[in-house]
Amino acid sequence: MDLSDESERKGSDNLAYETSEHERNVVPTNNNDSHRVQVQNTPPNQVRDPQLWRDLTAYWLLGLTNNYGYVVMLSAAHDIIKQFEKEDDGTGVHNDRQCNIVSTGAILLADIIPSLMVKIVAPYIPFWVNIRVFLAILLQIAGFLLVAFAEAEWMAILGVIATSASSGIGETTFMAYTGKFNKNVISTWSSGTGGAGVIGSLSYAGLISAGLSPKNTMLVMLAFPAIESFAFWVVLRKPSGLYHEYQDSKDASESTRLTWPEEEPLVTWKDKLMYSGQLMKYMIPLTTVYLFEYFINQGMFELVYFENIFLDKESQYRWLNVDYQIGVFISRSSVNLLTINKLWLLSVFQLVNVVYFLFEVIYFFTPSIWIIFAIVFWEGLLGGGAYVNTFYKMSKEVHPVRREFAMGCVVQSDSFGIALAGFLSMPVHNAICSLPKPIRL
Repeated sequence: MDLSDESERKGSDNLAYETSEHERNVVPTNNNDSHRVQVQNTPPNQVRDPQLWRDLTAYWLLGLTNNYGYVVMLSAAHDIIKQFEKEDDGTGVHNDRQCNIVSTGAILLADIIPSLMVKIVAPYIPFWVNIRVFLAILLQIAGFLLVAFAEAEWMAILGVIATSASSGIGETTFMAYTGKFNKNVISTWSSGTGGAGVIGSLSYAGLISAGLSPKNTMLVMLAFPAIESFAFWVVLRKPSGLYHEYQDSKDASESTRLTWPEEEPLVTWKDKLMYSGQLMKYMIPLTTVYLFEYFINQGMFELVYFENIFLDKESQYRWLNVDYQIGVFISRSSVNLLTINKLWLLSVFQLVNVVYFLFEVIYFFTPSIWIIFAIVFWEGLLGGGAYVNTFYKMSKEVHPVRREFAMGCVVQSDSFGIALAGFLSMPVHNAICSLPKPIRL
């Protein structure tokens, strides 16, 4: 065979690979050793796909609906705590600072610990995606109903816990599932979760301000589990073996020496535990960013209070949450415009915000609430940027064969930071509550 024939043959082989990579993850190499195989290295992100919009749209809706209940529970945290304190004959208001003895960090813990427990376990159990999604939707419905019809504290807290577990199951499942689709679904998922923050906090604040009762507000929100069902089972395409977990090709990949060690599948628990250490470079920055921002949100938002302005104390708390979520939404939607590789910088900037808010709640030195709104918006930009850039960076750096586990593992990081923030915020909140109220200049 002459060189031109050989070149033409190789070109046709490459074309066959490009058109069939949706159907397999192991392809023949272009040499005479026909029994050898080569593991597919990258998803078909470069192949034109006229139906890609379905996956991108579905993942935006899944991000929105999965995080919606979690956001609503945090937005309602101050009202839930206030309701509990009323049941205690009004003893919850602590001195002239008008803060509750139990901070909104208590609701944060109920809203994050079940999710964290789910995220820790999920990467190590079978990936039954339909069962997981059904369970997540069922728990979200139960959460809204329990909070809506709660006649006692434990019922409301149980509703928050159910919503938290739903969010955890959904996030680990959908993030792990991204390995079977175009990498840009990570961007739309992140944008959808940011949208959940804005829509969740804004809808709660808006409906309550419009005079709707908390019960009816929660019942209206039952539309979101229905949207989640539609997005997953109708809009999202089924992968049809787009990227198998490589168990089927494990023997083939081991029979050749064409793969690097980091490209081999994680089969045993020991493999997964050993590999987890390599993910710390993603997990630590994400954990610290969320630790700092939720320490602010749940430990100090309630203590930031401007008297005699157009918003009362409860409204200030609600609209600060809306402001924060707008920042999160913008940054989570911008990864294709601005990519941040030095993730640790976001942690440093968020720590600066913590220091500022600590001085603010102790001394009341900020002259205008609009300055607080600007800083809270910046805080949201940092948090959302850390989330989306972490997973986008992983989509480019982690080999597809390990991406499902890696995504499911790293997604724990934000919950670790949030849970730690909940524990730390309560004693700090109560210590500041015991201080004399300063006079704002």
